[in-house]
Amino acid sequence: MKKLTGLLVLLLFLTGCHTKTSKKNTDQSTKNPLHVLVLTERGGQHGGFTNAGLQWLEKESKSLNFQFTEINNTDSINEAWLSRFGLIIQLDYPPYMWTPEAEKAFIRYIDEGLGSWIGFHHATLLGEFDGYPMWQWFSELMGDIRFENYIAPLADGTVYVEDKEHPVMKGLNESFVIPDDEWYTFNKNPRPNVHVLASVDESSYQPASEIKMGDHPAVWTNPSKKARNVYFLMGHSAKLYENEPFLQMFRNAIRWGLKMDKK
Repeated sequence: MKKLTGLLVLLLFLTGCHTKTSKKNTDQSTKNPLHVLVLTERGGQHGGFTNAGLQWLEKESKSLNFQFTEINNTDSINEAWLSRFGLIIQLDYPPYMWTPEAEKAFIRYIDEGLGSWIGFHHATLLGEFDGYPMWQWFSELMGDIRFENYIAPLADGTVYVEDKEHPVMKGLNESFVIPDDEWYTFNKNPRPNVHVLASVDESSYQPASEIKMGDHPAVWTNPSKKARNVYFLMGHSAKLYENEPFLQMFRNAIRWGLKMDKK
């Protein structure tokens, strides 16, 4: 009987130790994860950029210790659900096809600074498309602009940093080349209504293009909004994920959006 009791005590002790160790390992692997919502456009001409972006985010999420959830439409977005996320990445999803409830939740999220936002390329396809009206609030977020044209053959372009002190531009050279993109033009320059971080030199396009704006912002933020926000004009080709300046900006934007740095 004494021998049996001793064995039971030993088993209970070992079980208790195993449970404690497992809990410790779980706590270490999920310690305060930061949650990011990635709104994607799957398939079509931007499918390659989106797919490469998701693969890159999978690696970066481990490096920077954040988790992300991908959705392909806005059906699940409401104020309560959006409150789970510290950052929204609009990975080429357009500024229409949003449900009314999703629009309302996103406006509050940005206007009240409930989180941060990073947008790419197709997020400024502002106008009347696919039977949807233009979302005026989103146009104002982007500098009160409307989409006008784009470089269909695609072109390399030299981008110049204008605000080297901004966290999104950290570690970048004064200029760099962005490859093979579909540079959008707009009905007017957003510059008066936004803070421009970088612009593209239209004379540098290879191949050359007659489609130009003149002064052409390429990366900007709207400081009138409480939420940290940044928009990247580029975002058409998967080749961008082989381009270190682009990756540096994207990484910087995530760190800034999730408030990983002091500034």
